[in-house]
Amino acid sequence: MPVDDGRCFACGPESEIGLRMRFERSGDGVVAHLRLRPEFQGWKGIAHGGIAIALLDEAMAHAAGAAGHRGVTASLDARFRKPVPLDEPLVVFGRVTAQRRNVLSLEGRVSDEAGQTLVEGTARFVSRGALDAIEDHRNPNTGASVR
Repeated sequence: MPVDDGRCFACGPESEIGLRMRFERSGDGVVAHLRLRPEFQGWKGIAHGGIAIALLDEAMAHAAGAAGHRGVTASLDARFRKPVPLDEPLVVFGRVTAQRRNVLSLEGRVSDEAGQTLVEGTARFVSRGALDAIEDHRNPNTGASVR
């Protein structure tokens, strides 16, 4: 069963090199606000495409968590609409759109501060059990205690 030990590249507070995303519930999903540091650059001034995908994947993972599932990514499709800038405010959103047995369908998007979509995607996650099945060291969607 997947365990959150606080070292996740995207959201782990113990990851020295990571994105350190922090999600909160928003409407029917979850949202994070962040600025990407220069070390996540692809071409000059814009984020590497793999970093943009990591933002989407993490938003959808946290949406699954907010819905009570400990999910892992089975597939992810993305559409890049505009470059994702570095050191500018970004809004990352994810939500569950459907569930069939232990497979969740999700969608996510990365937007600029004005709300313009930069990258959007859909994914399927496989639930590996209820999020509260074991106690994580850190998980913002469960309210689990910090060590």
